[in-house]
Amino acid sequence: MTTQAAANIYEAQHVYTYAGRKVAVFNPHEKNIGELPVIYGFNNGGSAGWLSAVLLAADGECLGSHCCSSEAYMPHDLGIIEGTREDRHETFREHYPDGYRMEFVSSDELEGHKEFNAAIAMANAKAQEKAA
Repeated sequence: MTTQAAANIYEAQHVYTYAGRKVAVFNPHEKNIGELPVIYGFNNGGSAGWLSAVLLAADGECLGSHCCSSEAYMPHDLGIIEGTREDRHETFREHYPDGYRMEFVSSDELEGHKEFNAAIAMANAKAQEKAA
């Protein structure tokens, strides 16, 4: 158990360590980066200290999740930042063998992010098909 002050300092150090690092990109055919499908990471809610970080492919497939104590840890824990969580990228490469790029969508950006919301709509449609 730690104090809230210690947790805040640790989180600030974590954010500082990864500030300015590029997002992960897998581009085996050297395509224009903008042409690659996106894998979105986002905060799917939860409660204080138990937030659900989710990875969603542009085609609506869920590619993983992780429980995080803070949204600040999500880009690292999900493998969105270049050089982090290489184990997760095995799954991403299976899903998008011709390449992908990563993007973290913060809670503040969710509502107005057109492409992300299209991926959510596809995920919901797939879920309805499976339920039918």
